[in-house]
Amino acid sequence: MDSFEINKIIAAVLLTALIIIGIGKFTDILFHVEKPKKHCNPITCRTAMNRRSRVLVVSMVFTAMLAPMSSAQIGQPGLIQEHWYHSYASLTLDVNEWADENDDIIRLEVAGQTELGRNLWVLQISDWSLETRPDGHPKEVVYIDGGHHGNEHLGTELAFLTAKHYIDGWNENNEYAVSVLENTELHILIMLNADGNDHDTRWNINQVDLNRNYDHYWNTCPTTQPGSSAFSEVETLANSIYMNTVVPDADLYVTMHTGVWIMLYPWGKWPNQPPDWEMFHHVRDEVNSNISDIPIRNANQGLYPNCGTSRDYGYGVMGYPTFTFETDDEQFLLGTVEALSDRLAEELEVMVYLIENVWYWRARLVINEMIVQDTEINLKISNLGHATTSNASLVYLTENGDLLWESETFSVNATTSVDLELENFTDITGSMGQWALYYQKRVIDSSQWVTEPIGDDQIKSVTTQDSLLPYPSLLLQFIALAIAALSSNRRSSNQVF
Repeated sequence: MDSFEINKIIAAVLLTALIIIGIGKFTDILFHVEKPKKHCNPITCRTAMNRRSRVLVVSMVFTAMLAPMSSAQIGQPGLIQEHWYHSYASLTLDVNEWADENDDIIRLEVAGQTELGRNLWVLQISDWSLETRPDGHPKEVVYIDGGHHGNEHLGTELAFLTAKHYIDGWNENNEYAVSVLENTELHILIMLNADGNDHDTRWNINQVDLNRNYDHYWNTCPTTQPGSSAFSEVETLANSIYMNTVVPDADLYVTMHTGVWIMLYPWGKWPNQPPDWEMFHHVRDEVNSNISDIPIRNANQGLYPNCGTSRDYGYGVMGYPTFTFETDDEQFLLGTVEALSDRLAEELEVMVYLIENVWYWRARLVINEMIVQDTEINLKISNLGHATTSNASLVYLTENGDLLWESETFSVNATTSVDLELENFTDITGSMGQWALYYQKRVIDSSQWVTEPIGDDQIKSVTTQDSLLPYPSLLLQFIALAIAALSSNRRSSNQVF
């Protein structure tokens, strides 16, 4: 612990002590009791003691009420941080301190401001010494936001604890954290509705439900306070701009709330399963089997019909795999003995699973074997990911990336292998170029398209002439043997006669 942290804690303690002393003086005046000159009778003594108890209780209550205010001025020391929800002020100090002390892995950005001008802080966490994964491929991208509803504090704290988990792990040189930050970018907006957070209300300052204000079937479900139009609120507009400009191809999006203990995937508007149901069901089965029995369901069926949510916008418009993570109801008393990290330990474990397996939340096509023979191509393809792709094609590209040839489209289901025979191939292998697979990461139409080159070691070219070479060779061998035999007989005859 450095001197700055020590000074913060000392200041908090001194400030709290001063508050207690001040309140004690105030309550002495309010409940003044003359010290008896003689020994008091039991009733008088009991009355005096009761008054002193009231003084102590009032002091404790006022101290508890004012402690977050005092701590917000100097940051939140670990002890307070574990037992109190963040205010906007204390969060601001915490994220800036993180950024100052961890500039190798943290970039602190502002996605916008609330209606009252509070910054929307975004922690960008990764090993920024590496532009790509160690294997040269692009890093996976995870986007997390918390605090759409200002009074759902446990969801906000889960976003905070997720960031803290990897920052602490990196500083402790833990293998799991180092591996994640070498291969992944984490973008975490901890408190979207900072105005509502500090007023302890669901709505923003305009009395709008921010999680009904997104441009995905906005105001087409029974709801309250969705705003005057989609993205009418500066908070949701800023969040959507960040999605579209900074993390347009995120491989995972989790929005964190509090209320009913459940994880929700699309859709909120409809009871039917989303196109990428295999992926969502895989997550459900893995989490429920190995980590937690938290229900994981379609949002419409698991909770109630809801439209204009960030979850459905993230999936239906952006093409992300998305979850709404609802922590349990708010039976968490400020100042309780229970620590936030203990209260949310199981939820954090689920988040760690989602982040550390983010590589799988898409289709991952791999060529096992490719044989090119005249006008036919035989492919053996495996899907290592947990999402289906329905419109994949094999392409041949020039060195400049121009398309020379493309096959008909084909589908590859999640975690399966297929054998394909592609016909009507035009022989262009004499051109300088490269084979590649072109497909969408997920079935949803909004999902990202990818072009993945095929290595030369995976391709085998066979011509018709080449394929017939063994047969003429055998024939020639037989002819040669026959000629040799005839020659041998003639030599023998000449010797006998």
